[in-house]
Amino acid sequence: MGKDPAKPRGKMSSYAYFVQTCREEHKKKHPDTSVNFSEFSKKCSERWKTMSAKEKGKFEEMARLDKARYEREMKNYVPPRGEKKKRFKDPNAPKRPPSAFFIFCAEYRPKVKEETPGLSIGDVAKKLGEMWNKTCAEEKQPYEKKAAKLKEKYEKDIAAYRKGKVVGGAAKAPTKPDKADDDEDEDDEDDDEDDDEEDEDDE
Repeated sequence: MGKDPAKPRGKMSSYAYFVQTCREEHKKKHPDTSVNFSEFSKKCSERWKTMSAKEKGKFEEMARLDKARYEREMKNYVPPRGEKKKRFKDPNAPKRPPSAFFIFCAEYRPKVKEETPGLSIGDVAKKLGEMWNKTCAEEKQPYEKKAAKLKEKYEKDIAAYRKGKVVGGAAKAPTKPDKADDDEDEDDEDDDEDDDEEDEDDE
């Protein structure tokens, strides 16, 4: 499938802006000299590593402004039929509640890590999964009840949030609730799982 010419130009990183500036400087100094891209990239990389945070600041600011431009343009971009539009998550949207298993994990993860120090994130998750599977239905009930209460609260919050999006309009994205909102909800659940892993790294 060919590239859509109407699609906004992708955002550039601070390093990409730095390389672009180096290229322009090189062209001005040596207009008739062809550039060996591999060698040029290597020199740019070495120079970037030795630069101070202050020197990198202007390139980081350029990248920040370009990111804002890209997100603004993408909100107004309508992709060709059959291509899914990339969605930008609203930070004000309610977070999906954890499942009974995740509540169980939050309680037992510190104990597992204390009893078996040195386990990787994956091994800790595997052990928690085994523990959950061995837990009888009666012992799972408190976690399931807590998850049900959190889900009930979330459903009320998301209903109010969606209503606010349609009625309130300007403060939040002025879109009607549709399947795409459900996609956001699924993304939030993935983020919750990522957050769990990040928490483990922090501990």
